[in-house]
Amino acid sequence: MTNKTTPKDNSTPVPSITTVSSREVYRNPWMRLREDQILRSNGKTGIYGVVEKDDSAIILPIDGDHIWLVEQFRYTIQERALELPQGGWEMKVENPEELARGELKEETGLLVNQMTPLGSIWIAYGFTRQKQHVFLATGLTQSEPDRDEEEHDLQVHRVPILEFEQIMLDGLIRDASTLAAWSLYLMWKVRQ
Repeated sequence: MTNKTTPKDNSTPVPSITTVSSREVYRNPWMRLREDQILRSNGKTGIYGVVEKDDSAIILPIDGDHIWLVEQFRYTIQERALELPQGGWEMKVENPEELARGELKEETGLLVNQMTPLGSIWIAYGFTRQKQHVFLATGLTQSEPDRDEEEHDLQVHRVPILEFEQIMLDGLIRDASTLAAWSLYLMWKVRQ
C-alpha cells in the first residue's frame, strides 16, 4: 500500500497542518485541553481542540480458556460498560509494564507472573492525544483489589473466551480499546 505521507527514505514527514499558536484552555488531574491555531498546507487557517492525557495501559488477563473483564459505570456514556481492565496514573509513565501490573492489581486484585507487550494504540486521535500500551497477562494469582474512588462500583467477571468473543460480536462490548487490544492479541497468537 502506498501512502504519500510516508516517506521511503525514513526522513521525517512534512506535516500537512502546522501549529501557529497554542493555549491551554483547561486542566485537571486527569487531562489537559488545549486549543491550537493552525495553518493547513492549502493555506487555510483554523483551530484544533486537543485533549491531552498521559499514557495508559490495557491488559488481557488470560487464564487458560478464560479472560478477566471489568464492568463499571462510564459517566460519559451514562451506561455500565464491560471491558478489559485499563487505566492510567495521571502522570508520565516511564515503565508501561509497571503501569499495566498496577492497574490490573488495582482493579481486579490479580497478580501477574508473565506480562507480554503486544503493542500500543492511540485512543481516539481525532481529538485526543493518549497512547495506550497493550499487554497480555498470564500466570495469574488472585489477591485483594486496591480500587480508587472512581472504581467504587467496579465488578470483576471471569468469562470463557468464547463467551467474551460472542459478547463482542453481539455488540455488548463497544469499547474501542478492548476491541483493538483483542485484535492485537489474535494477531500475536497466530504468529506464535
